Amino acid sequence: MQITRRVPHIRSFKASVITVFALFILANITDIPFFKTFAPIVTAKALAALDPNAPLVIPADVPTSGDASLDQIIFKAGDKFGVDPRLVHAVILQESRYVSDAKSGAGAQGLMQLMPGTAKRFGCDDSNDVEKNVNAGTKYLRVLLKRFDGDVVLALAGYNAGEGNVDKYKGVPPFPETENYVRKITGNYGKTYHPVVKPEEARVVFHLTQGDDPAAE
Repeated sequence: MQITRRVPHIRSFKASVITVFALFILANITDIPFFKTFAPIVTAKALAALDPNAPLVIPADVPTSGDASLDQIIFKAGDKFGVDPRLVHAVILQESRYVSDAKSGAGAQGLMQLMPGTAKRFGCDDSNDVEKNVNAGTKYLRVLLKRFDGDVVLALAGYNAGEGNVDKYKGVPPFPETENYVRKITGNYGKTYHPVVKPEEARVVFHLTQGDDPAAE
């Protein structure tokens, strides 16, 4: 299935960006869990109104890798596993800069830099296979987000340093690499809370269907 990318209305897009940025700054300055408090609530009415056959449209505010086919893989993974594709992009950007055959000195491989054990855990038998790598990494993000109640900071810390270390230190482990990792990704993503929703609800919450792009309003 081909997925198209929505081009924003410039004026409304700029206004949306300014508004979101202002709210993000306010939430961080006041230490109010803004995004969690005002997270979208998926109603039965909204789900009922969602046409399962409606074409998926990549919203204009979703980043691009520069490769349309890769963008579609990332978008489909987010839709399938209930993870905001914007967050998946932010993780891939930090992990591999979209280099599909990237490999770290520690042995992490592919776009989402999966360690062999993690790849096996989430059904990826070839970390250099772009789709398998993205699917496995996205599934892992979902598990972490659910485990840490939608706390993006802790989920990212777990992705980088391991869930056990987050438990051990009762927060972000005091490792410079992990602290920098979390800071950069949350900065790019722009949120510290990610609603934990069912995959079928993701299209509503993250505005992934045609005619449901907040940037176009």
